Amino acid sequence: MPNIKSAEKRIRQTQRRRVRNRAVKSQVKTSVGKAENLIRAGEVEPARKAVATAISSLDRSAAKGVIHDNAAARRKSRLMKKMNQALAKPAAEPESKKAK
Repeated sequence: MPNIKSAEKRIRQTQRRRVRNRAVKSQVKTSVGKAENLIRAGEVEPARKAVATAISSLDRSAAKGVIHDNAAARRKSRLMKKMNQALAKPAAEPESKKAK
């Protein structure tokens, strides 16, 4: 237990921020997870909307300072990389089927 009044206040502030940050992080993880699941399932249009939502939530969390700007950028990049790979696969598959 803190003995100094300012330390007590700092603990109260930290607890309030932790609760807020947990909610934001949870929302980010949920939106990114949904997007990745749709990408894996091969559902293109729902995946595009989910990726846009995930990117938006990552940007919002970075703006609030919940996650670092570079962490948000890295996660957006990885998500878009998965999306682009998923979009490239269906275009490549019909050509290989025609060749057979």
